[in-house]
Order: sequence, then structure tokens, then C-alpha cells
Amino acid sequence: MNKKKIDPESSPWAPFGIQLRNSREARGLLQEELAPLIGCSPSHLSYVELAHRPPSRKLAELSDIALDTGGTMMLMWYQLKNSAILEGFPEYSRYEALAEEMRIFEVDLVAGLLQTRAYATAVQMGYVRQGLSTQKLAEERVEFRLARQQILGRTPPPLVHVVLDEACLRRVIGGRDVMVEQLLHLEQLSARPHVVIQVAPFSMGENRPFTHMTYLLTMPNRKVLAYGEIESRGYIDRDTKSVAALARSYDRLAVEALGQAESLAFIRAARRDLEWMST
Repeated sequence: MNKKKIDPESSPWAPFGIQLRNSREARGLLQEELAPLIGCSPSHLSYVELAHRPPSRKLAELSDIALDTGGTMMLMWYQLKNSAILEGFPEYSRYEALAEEMRIFEVDLVAGLLQTRAYATAVQMGYVRQGLSTQKLAEERVEFRLARQQILGRTPPPLVHVVLDEACLRRVIGGRDVMVEQLLHLEQLSARPHVVIQVAPFSMGENRPFTHMTYLLTMPNRKVLAYGEIESRGYIDRDTKSVAALARSYDRLAVEALGQAESLAFIRAARRDLEWMST
């Protein structure tokens, strides 16, 4: 039986269809077997997988349950329906949901995939107070950020390698209690086998390769994509040479940054410093 290939860039819904098909096949299910479990006909399921029709919210929710995808399908549905996200980021998040490996560098804030609800809310409320956002948009952005984190519970989970500049740990967001909770959350995430967290200390000085946030995604076909942000929009970089250069810089960053054990000790010390400040 010939399986029709799907171009992930052919439609905004194509990545959803690809992930749905891959998850179904990983479970060894035919379309005829999955369709009744998610409340649709086999023909409708086929159209969704081929990105000829958009999925409903109910289909996404039931697919997550039937295929045990850790919330991936609902996340992909939500990010395409959400209008409150930075321009360019929904495209990135569609690739993020499919990626096998993520390499992330953050310079000012803890990476979104690692944020607690209180920390994420504090960040967004800061934009509201500055007149850069509204309460409604802030709430939508927080929910979207938390929905993205379901990727960490996917089966199998992606390898997530995060390097945080020391400023991410020293800049108190939301007050002492919120920051202490966030640092403790980083400590807990560090114990996961598929999560690597490193700290780039201030002492690296000019040897730190990046001056801005940088995300690198390794897709199932081993192609690497880069994501960055300028002013009020994000962008995907697919150019092989420029992405390869970023990947080399990231490797250098990982070597120069503190090792995993040292980074965990650094995060724990930063948390205890805040706790001691309160006493």
C-alpha cells in the first residue's frame, strides 16, 4: 500500500497531520481502528492526516487519549488556533512539537519550557503593566506556554538541552517566593534523564558565543532548524550553513558553560541565597 507523503510546509495543519499519522502508526493502529476512538469516520481521519481538513478540538483531545501522546496533539491544535503569540512563534512551536532534540540558550529569562505557572504569569503581567499587552492576551500566553510543556512528557520524550545565562537565575521575577519556586523547579527538572540544564556564568565574559536567545531543533529527518527573535517577531532559519554555524557555537557554549553537576549546585546555591535573604 502506497503511503502518500505529506509536505510539512504545504499547509498550516500539515505538521498536525504528520504527527497524528506517526503517533497512530507507532501504536500499530489502522485509520479504521483509530477513527471510532476519536469520534470521526476513517475518511475524515484520512483528510486530517493529509492536511486536507483542519482537526476539531475534540479530535485533538481524543487523539491524545487514544494514542497516549502526552498532550502533543492538543498542543499543536492550540498553537494554530491561538492569535496571541509573537509573530513567527506559532511556526516554530509546530516544529518544536515534532522535534527529537532541542538545544536552547536563554540570556535573560528562564526558557518557556522550564517555567512554572507563577513565573510565566509574572513575566506576562510585567508586559501588561508596561502597556505592551492586555490581561486577556497575558492569560492566553501563559496557557499556551504551559501547554507547550506537555512535550516533556511525550513518549518518547525529546532530548532537551538548555543553557541558561546566569542572569536568568539572578534576575528576580515575580518576587522572592516565585523565584525560589522557579529555581526549585529547575533542580527537579535536572533530575529527568532527557533534560540537561547548564549555567553560563558571568565569568565566561566575552567567551560566551551568543548575545541573544537561540533555539536549535533537530527534526526526525535529522534536519536542524534555528529560531531567533528580533524586536517584535520571531523567525525560522533553515539555511544549512548558518544553522551549522549556530550549532557549532552552541557546542562551544556547552563546553565552556558549567557542567551538569556544577550547574545544579549553582542553581541550588542561587535558591538558597534568596531563601536566606528572607530571613
